Amino acid sequence: MSHKAGFVSIIGKPNAGKSTLMNALVGEKMSIITPKAQTTRHRILGIVNTDDYQVVFSDTPGIIKPHYALHESMMHQVEGSIVDADLILLVTDINEEYDEQDVLKKLEKSEAPLAVLINKIDLSNEEEVRTKAAYWQEKLNPKAVFAISALHDHNIKGIFDFVLENLPVHPPYYEKDALTDRNDRFFASEMIRAQVFKQYKKEIPYSTEVIVTAFKEDPKIYRISAEIIVERDSQKNIIIGNKGEMLKIVGTYARREMEEFFQRKIFLEMFVKVIPDWRSKKNYLKKFGYE
Repeated sequence: MSHKAGFVSIIGKPNAGKSTLMNALVGEKMSIITPKAQTTRHRILGIVNTDDYQVVFSDTPGIIKPHYALHESMMHQVEGSIVDADLILLVTDINEEYDEQDVLKKLEKSEAPLAVLINKIDLSNEEEVRTKAAYWQEKLNPKAVFAISALHDHNIKGIFDFVLENLPVHPPYYEKDALTDRNDRFFASEMIRAQVFKQYKKEIPYSTEVIVTAFKEDPKIYRISAEIIVERDSQKNIIIGNKGEMLKIVGTYARREMEEFFQRKIFLEMFVKVIPDWRSKKNYLKKFGYE
């Protein structure tokens, strides 16, 4: 039998459930899942391997109109993943008001086969699902329309089978033991960032970047240092909290997640640093890994 391999891009608006879907398909907690929109800032690859195939799933930032240089970088990553794709999975939320113009515009650049995934059907009814499916069938004439609940694992196997059917014959793109193109540092910083999203309100999480400055692997323990970057002194005070209490909470939860993820004891130290308006400064964005 010939080996199949290809890039499958998961795209859609913020909060449609792309990361939850990706995690269900890959079976690992690869993309951060938090209830706030706009938490995925980088394109993250999740790789599923067997002897016969290699599926490279790509979870992309939600499609929005850019307001900062940071957003522009995020949208370039979406465009890149559409151009690279052998197959596109468009995730839409059943409760969205057909407001996907930005997404459809980006899809025009692609020749790849497309499936529309109507997500969160657990929050809906059969008639609504049928109406939506008919709408997308007419609008985009996709190869398939799936009604799914990524959260409840409903119809995930159906999508996976569809993906395998439509993958091109190709040798593997990555080593067969690779799960992702991201390294451990990246996941450590994402776990801290997930806690920043969970523990703080309003604009704080969106003004924050997390940089892992040291990652030392001893057999029994990983020693990790990280900087939490914010834009203003007032934000720094909020992040640290009264007598350092908030930072301690973030550290405790992030450390627990890391210990589970890396299966090691973790020593974690964190510092908070102010870089005014980093989101609008190209040189900092580049340094933080946004192209």
